[in-house]
Amino acid sequence: MSTTAVTPTTSTTSLVTERRRRRAADREDDTRRTNWWATAVIAVCALTVLIPLYLAVVVALKTPDQLVGGTGFEWPNPVRWENFAEAWERTQFPQALLNTALITVGSVVFTMFTSSVAAYALARNMHRPFFKGVFYYLLAALFIPFPIIMLPLVKQTAMFGLDNQLGVIILYTVYGLSLNVFIYSAYIRSIPLELEEAARMDGASTWRVFWQVIFPLLTPMNATVGILTCVWAWNDFILPLVVLTDPGTRTLPLAQYVLQGQYNTDYTVAFASYLMAMAPLLIVYIFSQRWVISGVTRGSIK
Repeated sequence: MSTTAVTPTTSTTSLVTERRRRRAADREDDTRRTNWWATAVIAVCALTVLIPLYLAVVVALKTPDQLVGGTGFEWPNPVRWENFAEAWERTQFPQALLNTALITVGSVVFTMFTSSVAAYALARNMHRPFFKGVFYYLLAALFIPFPIIMLPLVKQTAMFGLDNQLGVIILYTVYGLSLNVFIYSAYIRSIPLELEEAARMDGASTWRVFWQVIFPLLTPMNATVGILTCVWAWNDFILPLVVLTDPGTRTLPLAQYVLQGQYNTDYTVAFASYLMAMAPLLIVYIFSQRWVISGVTRGSIK
């Protein structure tokens, strides 16, 4: 009796196990299949980036006569490396690079600090009318174009003595507050309140809860906000143009503007300077991509 009772159960278990194994194999086969439509779209998008990049490299290595005589896509023969040396001297590249790096690093640090703190205060008090009104007030700032407030801004920065690098850093921090608070607050609201309550039961203050519990969990958002702010501050032209008054503090985009005259532009030297200005950001990305990707992965798991 006992033998006949066990046999159907064993067979059923074996059948269920076999079905699960087949389903797992089918799912593995599905993941290995190539989506050719998605691959084609990605390839086209890659070409839209690679073609202008190739054109920039080719133009930077040509002489003015080679640039005028062809379509622009031919590889130069001979290659003129002197364009980079000339761009280095005419733009005073070391000083401009130092000024740009100082403004960019300062903007990223101040932006991540102020935006995360403000977003935490708003996200945890959104049920109060005052904080909710402040949140929507910051969102409304996203719809104000910069040219509208540009002239009053120039007057105010000169009045308060902020027509320097510190003033540019403060303005990048303030202008990025709206979008960054929106990004941070949406992520903070997904963090369980039980984590904070457990820390408060251990005697942690609000400030300590933020720095030791919340801020370490903001790694993916810090990476996102840091990248957006870094690219913006590094490549921006209009804000340093209207704020900075000392020629010795000009950034790379301002220094490259000397290559453009009223009637002509030295394209070969200008493109060489563009590649030189782009290189530091590429180096930073190459060395930091592992931390950015791991931070995003941890954020998705949490």
